[in-house]
Amino acid sequence: MTDQADFALTMHRVAVPDPSSNACWSPFSVASALALAREAARGETRTELDALLKDFDAADALDVPELAVANTLWADDDLTLNPDFSLTSSVRRTAFSDPATVRKLVNTDVAETTRGLIPELLASPPPPDAAAIIVNALYLKVGWLNPFAAWETAEKPFHAPSGDVDVPTMKVIEKFRYARHEGWQTIVLPAASGVETVVLLPDESLEQPLDPSVLEATGRVNLELSLPKVDVREKFQLKGVLERLGVRRMFARDADFGGLSPDERLFVDDVIHEAVLRLDEEGLEGAAATAVTFRTVSLEIPTEPIVVTVDRPFLLAVRHARSGAIYFLAQVARP
Repeated sequence: MTDQADFALTMHRVAVPDPSSNACWSPFSVASALALAREAARGETRTELDALLKDFDAADALDVPELAVANTLWADDDLTLNPDFSLTSSVRRTAFSDPATVRKLVNTDVAETTRGLIPELLASPPPPDAAAIIVNALYLKVGWLNPFAAWETAEKPFHAPSGDVDVPTMKVIEKFRYARHEGWQTIVLPAASGVETVVLLPDESLEQPLDPSVLEATGRVNLELSLPKVDVREKFQLKGVLERLGVRRMFARDADFGGLSPDERLFVDDVIHEAVLRLDEEGLEGAAATAVTFRTVSLEIPTEPIVVTVDRPFLLAVRHARSGAIYFLAQVARP
């Protein structure tokens, strides 16, 4: 648990540097997708992922009836897959020469798993040289063991960084696990099937130091808890975040994903992540999805360059690449 908490908090500090903004992401989904990429990685590419993920094991958290998880490898029809690649997911083949269809298939599958909460994980088609996409999608909906009474919910002031605002605030009086750490209060709200929500309330601001131990609370006390209803959504391109955390090689053209395909040199184009989380009087509902897109490295044979020196009058045509329509035509006789 310590490794997973450390991964979550470390990555959160980099992915969400602005304490004044709303944000939501799923450490479980991101780690699950990266763990599948790690199975395909070799050499330094794997070493960097090992350092970030440590002993992450998705199986530890899958024993929840209300949790739906789908791991899918979308692979190009012509991509030779390594038979030793033990992917705990379904493998689906399609023609990556039709990127628009690939995008539609991935988005439809994610939308189904997330019960429509994430309808469009891929905002645009994958690159023309993409060959595979690893996708993790999850959906969770559970009720509180100690529900909030709807009639207690009322507009209450919330001290936001931009100024006080009135927000729908729930209220309950109940015994909860609670702790005071240096600079933080920790409240644990139990839900069905062993799921729980940990509220971390800073004494001052979200910028103060946060250690994984803050997530722990063992003593039960009687609390009068006022908690705003929550509805947050966020989308991330995680390439820059992961590079700042030391995972760089998998994005380089000398990445080693020999465990995925023995015939193609592959590297990761980007890691796209989207998550949504809602809390109300009855319980919580959340969904997340992560896509790791692999591109092929062209193996061109080096040739001597053709030398072109534009040192005499010339013409310039500015055109639309697909239709050939010429927007501008210029004659340059004297630059």
